[in-house]
Amino acid sequence: MYAIVEIAGQQFKVEQGKKIFVHRLDAEEGKNIEFDKVLLIEDEGKILIGEPTIKDVVVEGKVLNSKVRGEKVIVFKKKRKKGYRIKNGHRQNFTQVEIISIAGKSAPKKAAAKKEAAVKAEEPVKEKTTAEKKSATKKPAPAKKEEKDKKTASKKAEEKKPAAKKPAVKKSSKTKK
Repeated sequence: MYAIVEIAGQQFKVEQGKKIFVHRLDAEEGKNIEFDKVLLIEDEGKILIGEPTIKDVVVEGKVLNSKVRGEKVIVFKKKRKKGYRIKNGHRQNFTQVEIISIAGKSAPKKAAAKKEAAVKAEEPVKEKTTAEKKSATKKPAPAKKEEKDKKTASKKAEEKKPAAKKPAVKKSSKTKK
């Protein structure tokens, strides 16, 4: 079983017992934290995707170390031929979290899903009957319009006259000086 969770603006794939490093969280060592922004859960081949998050599902974690620093990253800026060189280093602060459990109220959620499915099943039946009535009334109307269009098209063809031609303009020749 695994889950994809959003923590501090980043997404992590977590499993029970896994240790992850997340950007600095405001939590003391030894405290439990709950992450409620669960985007996806996989359980025994069943995948549940949230829109955007899954409700009533929580991933619990325990803060192991809140003062971890990442490796140094060198930031080097240079503009050639100008004598401009700047070298800086940066170390990101992290918090180490161990995932304790991926828990949720799955039983009520399944019951709610069944109720929603039943409601959705009833709604399309109503829509189909109204769609059939609408389509029955719409079909004869376009046929009448086509007949009218044919009559008006033939009248327009008779009314059209060829355009009058303009006399050709003579080109004047330019003289060299």
